[in-house]
Amino acid sequence: MPQITPAQQPPVRCALPHLKRIAATPDEQAIAQDELNQYVAEQAEEIAPTTDPLTSRDRRIIGEIIEVDPESVRTIWLEGGITVWVQLVDGGRLAFERDWFATRVQEVKATLPETPRERNDRLSEELETACHKYRLTHGEVDWLSFSTTLYLNRQRLGFLGCNLQGQWYSRRSQLGGSRTAVDIDAAIAQLGIRQSIAA
Repeated sequence: MPQITPAQQPPVRCALPHLKRIAATPDEQAIAQDELNQYVAEQAEEIAPTTDPLTSRDRRIIGEIIEVDPESVRTIWLEGGITVWVQLVDGGRLAFERDWFATRVQEVKATLPETPRERNDRLSEELETACHKYRLTHGEVDWLSFSTTLYLNRQRLGFLGCNLQGQWYSRRSQLGGSRTAVDIDAAIAQLGIRQSIAA
């Protein structure tokens, strides 16, 4: 086998062509290391984003189960389909049996009250579904009282909302009396709107 002398060796190509070879002085070396670390972090973020999948409600549920402050819960994952791991902000980890943890989650969910935002999200979904069903549009939602104006072909029909007792209500004029209903469909029907039936 012929031997290759150093003069005959092909040049080594860098896998990261945009990074420059830097002289070995300590300051330049530190700068280069920082640039490399930043590049690696950017690439890792593109491959596996570090956005947290846990909502504030998830944290409240987990905090209730393991009896810690919800803000101390960093993340949660399932290992081997058997063990639920909870990672805490301070670096601690707790392991739980999957079936026990799932049972506790259902129990806590049933007793945990909705936050105002969760309530508004749920009501907003109901409103959008009903508007689509009756071919209506609505104005800007007042999120504090959860109320809005309903329109049919740009003509104002009246006002619709949901009170703090969870009852939908409607009224024809802004100063008129509200009439509560059992659900959003009944509240819309009180404004004289019926669902069109396809022929």
